[in-house]
Amino acid sequence: MNNLRITPALATPAIIGLLMFFSTAARAHDAGQQMMDTAKALITTLSPEQKDKLSFPFDAPERENWHFIPRERKGLAIREMTSEQHLLAHALLSTGLSQRGYFKATTIMSLEEILYHMESTGDESKRTGDESKRAVTREKRDPEKYFVSIFGQPALTGLWAWRVEGHHFSLNITVKDGALFRATPSFFGTNPGEVRAGQRTGTRVLGTEEDLGRKLAVSLSDDLWKKTLVATTAPKEMITEAKHHVDPLSPEGISDADLNPEQKETLHQLIREFLFRIRPEIAEESWKQILSSGPVHFAWAGDRLKGKPHYYRVQGKTFLLEYDNTQNDANHVHSVWRDFHGDFGADLLQGHLQSDHK
Repeated sequence: MNNLRITPALATPAIIGLLMFFSTAARAHDAGQQMMDTAKALITTLSPEQKDKLSFPFDAPERENWHFIPRERKGLAIREMTSEQHLLAHALLSTGLSQRGYFKATTIMSLEEILYHMESTGDESKRTGDESKRAVTREKRDPEKYFVSIFGQPALTGLWAWRVEGHHFSLNITVKDGALFRATPSFFGTNPGEVRAGQRTGTRVLGTEEDLGRKLAVSLSDDLWKKTLVATTAPKEMITEAKHHVDPLSPEGISDADLNPEQKETLHQLIREFLFRIRPEIAEESWKQILSSGPVHFAWAGDRLKGKPHYYRVQGKTFLLEYDNTQNDANHVHSVWRDFHGDFGADLLQGHLQSDHK
């Protein structure tokens, strides 16, 4: 197929569509192969004790036990790994993310060091006072306190899954037959939302998500804004929080049918900013589904002024995006992408049971 030259005579819509199908399928297979190979390489380096921490049956309840707070988790922490294992863990993470997504994820992890200094030494009003308390803060704020878990056996046939998770980051990937993927729940958060002191002043890991949402909000006419604003006070947390499964929220706000072409393009950029943190060939499938599945609603709560607490959500027939920036004087961001049918690969599992276990 790669050696086929497409002349004008061959460049019919059917041929072009067929080539696009094969190209997407090939890239999807590449993703499955890379995930499997990297997961297996990591597993082979583990001690029995490490393997017990990292490995779970595919149907283990732990697979849906996700969160984004700095709590203890099951899985194998990166800080418990050797240098070789550390690199392989990051290699696995990179197989599920785009270049931009990997940058965001690793920068989110690095913010734990900033929080440690803010809470133990950097901010006079928040100093813990003694070494024992600073040790507790270090335990809580550790850039390597992110956990890797593998569910089932990595393979190109059947179902398996993997997760990398810690404070303000959770990536959940489900794989079927090495070519079908689900990547939700997908959570990215930042504290601080904007670094306002020190060498990294100005860092805004999720700044694009904030700026695009506000750009759309401030572009609306008064009449559209009245429909979009669902509450004058933003909720203190995403409405769906870290629920295992979510149903569609009420379709509040405005429909994309109400938007002019420029506003609709901004909305599309916003959706893609969330989706394409994930590996492109995985995100593209979801993006095409969103474009073909009917109206999309945009709702806002709180103030449109920068620096004020605010919240927005984007919802369609199959998906929900939530963004909340209210904590720490509106400098603490939570954002999530949920799929009503595909979270934790629920639709893949249902299809697998129906076809393979009648």
